[in-house]
This record gives sequence, C-alpha cells and structure tokens, in this order.
Amino acid sequence: MNYVLLILGMAVVTCLIRAAVFVLGERIVFPPLVRTALGFVPVTVLTAIIVPMAVAPHGGGAELTWRNPQLVGALAAVGISAVTRRPLVTIAVGLAVFFAWQAFVTG
Repeated sequence: MNYVLLILGMAVVTCLIRAAVFVLGERIVFPPLVRTALGFVPVTVLTAIIVPMAVAPHGGGAELTWRNPQLVGALAAVGISAVTRRPLVTIAVGLAVFFAWQAFVTG
C-alpha cells in the first residue's frame, strides 16, 4: 500500500509542476542564471543514469575491467560523440560495440 501512495504522490507532484508551467506560461520569467542552469539539466540527468549503469552494471562495486561490455560500449560512445557530435552515430556505435564486445569478448 505504501508503494501505491508513493507512486500516486509522485504522479500528483509531477502533474502539478507541469500544469503550473502550462497555466502560467509566459508570466513566469526566469533569471538568466536559472535559464543557463536549466540548459544543463538533460546532460546531468543522463549522466547520473548512464554512468552507474556502465561502471557497476550488476549493482555491486565498480567493474572497471575490459570484460565489462557496458563500460567498453559507453567509452566507445563517448569517443565517437567527441569526434562526430552526431547523436545517432554515437548511439549506433555504442550499441554495436556493446553487443559485439558482449558476444565475442565476454560471451
């Protein structure tokens, strides 16, 4: 029962925040510093999700070895992203390296 209340509470808070943005719309003016900071939110959230999954894929301690396909795929994606700056190429290469590494090196 506690989980249901927790999920419902999160849903209500999310809906209220989104509704407030739509209802208030143009009347809310953020200072330039806040607007700049909000631009970094997507990168920060994705980093917070991806790094733990790549470094500790099994939920335990860090697995910083060449036998960790998630880490190898993530490092390949970072390298490709730095070189090409193209998201679709980055995703494709990262996934290809991950699956190839998992199949041929650790499989």
